[in-house]
Amino acid sequence: MNRFTSSLSLKGLFSGDNRKPTLILLLAPFLLTTFKYYGSKDFYLGNFSSTFVLFNNVEQTASYYAFASSFVLFGLVPLFIIRFFFREPMAGYGLQVGDWKFGWKAVAILAPIMILTTYPSSKMADFLAEYPLNKTAGESALSFLNHAFGYLFYYIGWEIYFRGLMQFGLRERFGDWFSILVQTLASCLVHIGKPDGEIYGSIIAGIVWGIVAFRTQSILPIILIHWLVGVSLDFFICFT
Repeated sequence: MNRFTSSLSLKGLFSGDNRKPTLILLLAPFLLTTFKYYGSKDFYLGNFSSTFVLFNNVEQTASYYAFASSFVLFGLVPLFIIRFFFREPMAGYGLQVGDWKFGWKAVAILAPIMILTTYPSSKMADFLAEYPLNKTAGESALSFLNHAFGYLFYYIGWEIYFRGLMQFGLRERFGDWFSILVQTLASCLVHIGKPDGEIYGSIIAGIVWGIVAFRTQSILPIILIHWLVGVSLDFFICFT
């Protein structure tokens, strides 16, 4: 067997130490494509808005559909894989309190800085066209609170997948930096079609949040920061 043929051999790809990184990397294009094509607000509006509407509010239902898609595809599916395929504890993927003292410091420092960057974005035409996902979120305080609560599930799913399954799951094989860069690459690609400022911001955030996740051994601070940033942008758009 020559070198080229040997390098493409499937032998051992799904066994031993190769099994976990192989599954994680193969899962990535499947989940990301499914979310992009079938988990979006636009997909709901084009396929389900005439037959399924919550609270007689199409906009709110469409946003909830996107939130639920993220929670299921990026949250529940990875948790199922960790539990039943890898048979590993969730704590090993950042689903634990971890170093909560450092975590709160990270939230206290990073959240205000990142929230401040959302204010100028809230005045830009491309962000106004994109957000909030629920265009009726600003109709009342209650509407916005419902929107913010639903948004939390979106970010829980997002962080379980990118900073949890992907980053922690690839750490043993790729090391700290390369596992951070792989999840940053993947999360950036999902932002394609979003405002360009958000795409470039996702690269910086992916690296910074990846470092915090490893430092604290927890994705919980990142879920909180990411949620606060998203909700703040929507708040500024709706009420300022």
